[in-house]
Amino acid sequence: MTLINEQSRPRLEAWLAGQAGARRVTIGEVTLLSGGSIQQNLAMTLTVDGGRFDGRHAVVLRTSPPTAIADTRSKSQEFAILRAAFQAGVKAPEPLFSCGDRAVLGCDFYVMRRAAGAGAGFRMVKNEAPQRELARELGRQIARLHTVRPGTVEGLDSLPLPEPTPALAAVRDCRTWLQGEDERDPVLAWGLRWLERNAPPTEELVLCHRDYRTGNYLVEDGRLTAILDWEFAGWSDPMEDLGWFCARSWRFGRFDREAGGIADRDDLYAGYEEVSGKPVDRARVDYWEAVAEVRWGTIVLMQGGRHTSGVEPSLELALTGRMLPAIELDLLLHLDAVERRRA
Repeated sequence: MTLINEQSRPRLEAWLAGQAGARRVTIGEVTLLSGGSIQQNLAMTLTVDGGRFDGRHAVVLRTSPPTAIADTRSKSQEFAILRAAFQAGVKAPEPLFSCGDRAVLGCDFYVMRRAAGAGAGFRMVKNEAPQRELARELGRQIARLHTVRPGTVEGLDSLPLPEPTPALAAVRDCRTWLQGEDERDPVLAWGLRWLERNAPPTEELVLCHRDYRTGNYLVEDGRLTAILDWEFAGWSDPMEDLGWFCARSWRFGRFDREAGGIADRDDLYAGYEEVSGKPVDRARVDYWEAVAEVRWGTIVLMQGGRHTSGVEPSLELALTGRMLPAIELDLLLHLDAVERRRA
């Protein structure tokens, strides 16, 4: 791990001191956090001397890996999104400082407060009893995020609006990222065609997480402590986040618990409706679950390409690239269930 070394550490400490209005900032132990296949997260302890942050602080420095995949936000955009979510009352890590000066570390980055808790998806679903209250709280949280609308929050003007609709924009983006791969893959080709033919209109655009799932939140003693990984967030249909959360691929084998492998989807929906005051459109959630499978399959191919290109050799990326058959099975099973309900 060379991002923070003997040369860069003094520059980073000086920059942090300036941001904190402190006499001095000292960086303690730096640890690379697990799970950052798309982003890199460094856990640090800061000792701040003076200013409004005087004291010791556990933080995370978040930056991009050597090769990023399409549709991820810049670090300045992600920082603005995190700030908007935090201000809307979402249990997101508190954003502290953002840096676009590459002279500091050689890349853009931001610093946020570190949250307690565990988040590994395969562990989260192992509880014998359904985690109904956790699912309800996750529904409440995403409803709070959806109160953020275009033009209402400073700093989000650079986020692109999905054209002509969120659904059709998602199909177009997947086709673009696949670079013709879907023409050689009958399941992806059929999935994309189904999405085109069934694309619903969107009455409102809201700020969506767009990767809202088990594995991207932290829990301590059964209680939600933080929602993580905001690099895909943007304007979309509010049902997208619910669809992504309930997608088969993100249940980690607990297919009997449709809300992220932890509870029934009715628990997630109840929390969402409690805060939003609006009923969940289950048919639109069905659609966005299908989008989630196609989009996740597309991301898997891009992740594998980061390894096979030779630019970023990684066993994790190589193994991720081999997940496509399982994702396609999830897509086929989901679409079969949707068509049976329609019949």
